[in-house]
Amino acid sequence: MSTSPPPPPDEGVGLLRSAVRRDIVDTLANLPEDEREEGLSAQELAGLVGLHVTTVRFHLDQLVDGRLLTSHLARSQGAGRPGKRYAVAPGSIRAAATEEHYQALATVLAEMVAGQDEDGQQVTPESAGAAWARRNAPRLLQQPSLEEPARSPGAWLSKVGLMIDVLREWGYSPTLRTEQEGRSVEVEITGCPFIELAHSQPEVVCGIHRGLMRGTLEVFGEDDTELSLQPFVGPDRCLAHVTTRTGFTRGGTP
Repeated sequence: MSTSPPPPPDEGVGLLRSAVRRDIVDTLANLPEDEREEGLSAQELAGLVGLHVTTVRFHLDQLVDGRLLTSHLARSQGAGRPGKRYAVAPGSIRAAATEEHYQALATVLAEMVAGQDEDGQQVTPESAGAAWARRNAPRLLQQPSLEEPARSPGAWLSKVGLMIDVLREWGYSPTLRTEQEGRSVEVEITGCPFIELAHSQPEVVCGIHRGLMRGTLEVFGEDDTELSLQPFVGPDRCLAHVTTRTGFTRGGTP
C-alpha cells in the first residue's frame, strides 16, 4: 500500500493559526470518547461551528491534507450512499502544538544569540523571555497593555490570570493557589514542553520561563513584583511565587 509523503514540519502549525480551523479541530477533539473515532460529517460540523457547509468543507480538506484530521466513509442509518466523516488524526494535535512551542522558543533563543538588546544591554534568558512577553502578550491574549498596577486583590489576581494564560499558550500546565489574602500566589507548573532541554540547560529554559512571567506582568502594569521560580521540585514540577509590592486601596477599588 502506497503512502503519501509527510507534510512539511510547520504545516500543521500554520493551519492552526486560523481561528476557523482551530474551532473545527477543537470541536472534533472534544467529542465524547465513544464518538471521537467516528467523527462528524461536514454538515454536522457546520451546524456546530456556525458556518456554511461549503466553507467548512474547504477547511476540512486543508486539515486532512495537513494530516491533522483523517476522513473516512461511513454508512448512515438510513438508505443512501456512505457519507464522509472527519476525525482528529492520532497524535497530530500534540505534534503541531509542540512544533509551535518550539518556534516561540527559537525566537527567544535567536534574540539571545544576538547578544545585546536595542538599548545595548546584554541579553540573558530572562530578559529575552520578558521582551517576548512584552511584545506578544497583549496580542496573544487580545488585551491592551496597561500602565497602572492593580489596587485590589481581585484586580491583581486578574493580572496573574493573564500571566497564567501566557504560560498555557507556551504549553505549560499551571495551577495557582493564593496566599496573604490574595497579595501572593504560588503557581505549580507541570507539563513543561521543553522538559529534556530544561534538564540539560535549566539556566536557559527556566530563565526564559521566569522572563515570560515577569514580562507579562510588566506589560499589564505590574512592574513592582517579587517573583521566584524553583525548578524541579518534582520530576516534572516547578514552583513559582509571585507577590505584588503595590499597596491596595482601602475598600478594594481597582
